[in-house]
Parts: sequence; structure tokens; C-alpha cells
Amino acid sequence: MGWQAVEGSFRDPSGFVYSRDGTLYRQINTSFRQSFEAFLASGLYDELVRDGLLVPHEQVGLELAATNDACAVIRPQRIAFISYPYEWSFGQLQDAASLTLEIQERALARGFTLRDSSAYNVQFQGGRPVLIDTLSLEPLEEGKAWVAYKQFCEQFLLPLTLMSVRDVRCSTLLRSYLDGIPLDLGSRLLPRRTWLSPSSLLHIHLHALAQSRYAGSAVSSAAKGRTMSRKGLQTLVKNLGAAVRGLSWRPAGTEWADYTTDNNYSETAARSKRNLVVTHLRESRPGTVWDLGANTGEYSRAAREAAGLVVSFDIDPAAVERNYRRIRAEGETGILPLLLDLTNPSPAQGWAGRERLSVEERGPADAVLALALIHHLAIGHNLPLERVASYLVRLGKVLIIEFVPKSDAQVTRLLLSRPDIFPGYTKEGFEKAFSRYFSIQAAAQIEDSERWLYCMSASPQAAA
Repeated sequence: MGWQAVEGSFRDPSGFVYSRDGTLYRQINTSFRQSFEAFLASGLYDELVRDGLLVPHEQVGLELAATNDACAVIRPQRIAFISYPYEWSFGQLQDAASLTLEIQERALARGFTLRDSSAYNVQFQGGRPVLIDTLSLEPLEEGKAWVAYKQFCEQFLLPLTLMSVRDVRCSTLLRSYLDGIPLDLGSRLLPRRTWLSPSSLLHIHLHALAQSRYAGSAVSSAAKGRTMSRKGLQTLVKNLGAAVRGLSWRPAGTEWADYTTDNNYSETAARSKRNLVVTHLRESRPGTVWDLGANTGEYSRAAREAAGLVVSFDIDPAAVERNYRRIRAEGETGILPLLLDLTNPSPAQGWAGRERLSVEERGPADAVLALALIHHLAIGHNLPLERVASYLVRLGKVLIIEFVPKSDAQVTRLLLSRPDIFPGYTKEGFEKAFSRYFSIQAAAQIEDSERWLYCMSASPQAAA
């Protein structure tokens, strides 16, 4: 065939994304020719790309098309790491929502509209959200209501409202409801006081009642009379924007959010650990690093000195939010904070289990950091060391991992609430378990500490 379809790009009859010889392309089908050409001619594409709101592309020859239905082929700029809304922090989802509304506002000003407001059309590149679906913009049909309004509410506004006023962990619902949290469910989950909020009342509660009212009606009946002028659409977008900006969440009170400033490292130990990490990374010269259990990203920033991209994973919503806020405030690039429970990582999901890739399928990374992590997995979650090693070897080619002994204060803290049933959790037991899957390249005790830092390379047969 010569080309391979991107599994998450098949629902839109206007075109699809595929790869050929390792290069990413997007085909525009003949049915969307007029809309695509009008979009390019309007100046909207140039404006959005200039301001960093839309991923740029280069038009290439039709000989690179995947099928005979193509009227054009473009080569979009590749996103370094694909992430999903259920992996984003509150601030990331909020910024992605604001980006979507800003694009819709600019589109309306030029006589266009977003026909699709899916959160999956947004990715993070260089510390900022960017729209990746070039075909989601089409000429505005005067008098027509915004077809993507419900989708925006279910994938952006409702999750953000639940995270803000109920519990930030409500974002995990997006992993179960890939098309967005149903309005009726969200309305029931929200506290009663949100009925007094004009934006929640209009866009969530009354919206849910209207959806319920028309649930058994034919599409034509439900849509009957739903018209809106361009000015009305612009007012709707501004109202949604105010609703999104009016939501907030304070990242405090979770278990590990203050870990980097509340641990048993002396200045000497912290400096020694950082120097060892950077030295090992520079020797391995990775393009991408995955920092597992990154907390607020201190060592992600150390890794950034040696790598072009660091994906900074952590289970704690507060830590991920603080990491992202720092990136946004300081204009940092090359670090992508994401939520990840390593004991229950993002699985392959969607149609046939192929639309949304698992974490493992988005790798392997050139290097993986597992700092101050092994004791949480082995003792906090009763995971045998060998099982941890057998999973980590599938995530990266090089592993920089810290062993924290039982005598360490953080391990003692974990053992306060459980019996010590971990006789194999020793330095020798650790090395034996990991040597089955990795070749230990270097091991050094962190100065002024009982902890050890290892640099390992994946054994080819184990990674396979």
C-alpha cells in the first residue's frame, strides 16, 4: 500500500492523516475542496499560523496522496508527543478551551466557523496549545447555529466546571467518556449552587434539559428553529470565554505537591543527584526523555539541558498543575507535563482500541527517568521489582533510576501504615531484578545520602 493511516483519523469524510516513509501527511478529499480553498484564500490560515494557534503545513504533490479521492495533500508540522485531554492538568484543559474559542472568534470575523471543537484537535507544542485539525474550519452558513456548541460544552466547559467546583479528579471521567462528559450526568454531579451561576445554568443545566427533551425526536425536529446570526454566535463565544476564564482551581493539599521542598535531601545530596542525572543524559544524548514521577518538574528541567523534549509525568494533579503554570509563566519550551498513574497508565482506547494510543505505544523514549519512584511502586503498591523492571524496559532505551533503601525517611514513612512484607526490597535484590532486563552501565551513591543512582541500558531481547 505504501502508506499507513493514523488510527485516530478516520471519522471525517473530508480527509484523513496518514504516514508514508515515516513522514506525516493529511489528505483533503474532493468533497472538501471548496471549503479548503476558501479557507486558504481568506487569510485565516495565515493569521492563525502566524500567531501560533494552528499547526503550519506545506502543500505537496498529489502523487503522495493515499487514495484517488484526494484533491490536495499537505504535510503538517509533526507534534513531538501526542497527549490526550484525560492526561492534562486543569490549566492545560482551560488553555485548550480558550484556544478553541479564540480560533472560533477569529473565524467568525472572517466568515468562517469551527465545525468541530473536539479537545483531541488540540495538542501542546513548545509549552502552548495549538490546533492540529486544519480541516475543522469551514465557511460560515449565515443563520446556522454553532454545530460544535454541545461538543465544546461536553469536552471543555463541563469537565472544567466539575474540576473547579466539585473535584479536580473529575477529569478522569474524560477517560471513560471519550466524546465528552454527557451533559445530563454532569448536571447531576454539579452542586446545586451552580444553578445560580448564569453560565452553568445556561450552558450545562438548561442545555442538558434541552438535550433530554429532544432525545427521542428526529434530528430535523430537534434542530427546527435553531438559527443564530453571526453577531449572536460572536456573543455566544464571548459568553463561553468568560465562563471558561471564570473557573479556577488552587493546586494545594495533595500528598506529593510539596515533595520537592519537603524531603530529606541536603543541598549536597540534591546537587550530587542532579549532576549525576545530567551527566548520564548527556552521555546517552537522548532526543526525548520521559520523567516518571516528575512531581513539579525539577529534574525534568535538568533533563531539558540534555534533551529536546521532556515529557514530565506525575500522578498528582497539583504537582502537574504547578509544573504547567511554571512553564506558562516563564515561557519554557521542551517540557510537557502530563497526568499519569503508572500503576494504571493510559490504555489504548476508542474504536477497536486503536483511536487513542496507550502510553507504551507512544514510546519508546530515548531515556526514562525514574527518580524517587521505585519505593512508591514496590512498597506503596506491592509491585514486585521484577515486574517494575519488565514494564520500564518497554518504555525507554536508557533508564536512569534511583534506588531508595528502607532506611530512608521516605520509605519509613510508607511503612508506617503497612507491615513490612518486602524482604526482597534491598539494593542487591533491586540489582538482581533489573539485571534481567537491563545492562547496568553505572551505579553511584548520591553524596550525603543512602540512595543510589543507576544508569542502565535496555537489553534488546528484553525490550522486544
